[in-house]
Amino acid sequence: MRGFPVWPVEAGHYAGEMDALFIGLVIVTVLTAGFVCFLLIFFAARYRAGHDADRSHTIEKTWRWEVGWTTASLLIFVGLAVWGADLYLRLYRPPKNAVQIFVVGKQWMWKAQHPGGQREINELHVPAGRAIRLVMASQDTIHSFYVPALRVKQDVVPGRYESMWFQADRPGRYHLFCAEYCGTDHARMGGWLTVMAPRAFAGWLRDRGGQQSLAAQGEQLFHAFGCSGCHGPGGTVRAPDLNGVYGGPVALQDGRVVSADERYVRDSILMPKSEVAAGYDPVMPSFAGQVGEDDLAKLVAYVQSLGRKGAG
Repeated sequence: MRGFPVWPVEAGHYAGEMDALFIGLVIVTVLTAGFVCFLLIFFAARYRAGHDADRSHTIEKTWRWEVGWTTASLLIFVGLAVWGADLYLRLYRPPKNAVQIFVVGKQWMWKAQHPGGQREINELHVPAGRAIRLVMASQDTIHSFYVPALRVKQDVVPGRYESMWFQADRPGRYHLFCAEYCGTDHARMGGWLTVMAPRAFAGWLRDRGGQQSLAAQGEQLFHAFGCSGCHGPGGTVRAPDLNGVYGGPVALQDGRVVSADERYVRDSILMPKSEVAAGYDPVMPSFAGQVGEDDLAKLVAYVQSLGRKGAG
């Protein structure tokens, strides 16, 4: 019936495979449950009290049917599990050339910041055929970023970064929802994902231009908050040099080694004493309550722009 689609449109790179996995799981589950129910009803009716079924011949006990049935079912469901695990791993391993966009959820809107500094509210424009990696944070409560046409959903938890990636292959305009109850106006927290042809997307970026890139804005904040006084050349306090630190391993005072990713940079700004780099004193003050999620994204983008370990 028009206006009531039986199946949501498939716009994501893995949407078709996710649908196939779901359909396969439903078919196997229905057939298995249906066969078991049929056997239960058949034998209950055939050998009910008072029925004239022949009960004079006792069949010798054999494990062939039971072993065969159990093995076949096990292999089918293990196959589905392996398929699902492989798809899951691919969905959570973004390509290295993915375009990174910062998204902040708050009651009751989604705010997006592109690398070039372009900003959107309840809208997200992306190019078709290009991998997009979203780095997401919540400003208040738990939200969930959900685009049915892409078959992707990611919960966004306060106090930490969450990430997801997708590749939209079909240009169009698709609904964006919050799939986690987040307050009174939760039902109104939605928007649109607009997938554009690469040339049209480049034109959209130019039309929205005129502002500094996210990294350039982060550099201004880096100086405004006084970070350059310690981490910059000629700093008055001995602090780690941030050039080339992003993406590499960081040895900590407690003996652990962590990766200098978005999470580490964010926590170093808000909770600097939680993971102190080896060889340095825990003297950095916390900026919790002074730097909002939007500005944190800019600072992270700036640290990323300083280079990666092993790059080049």
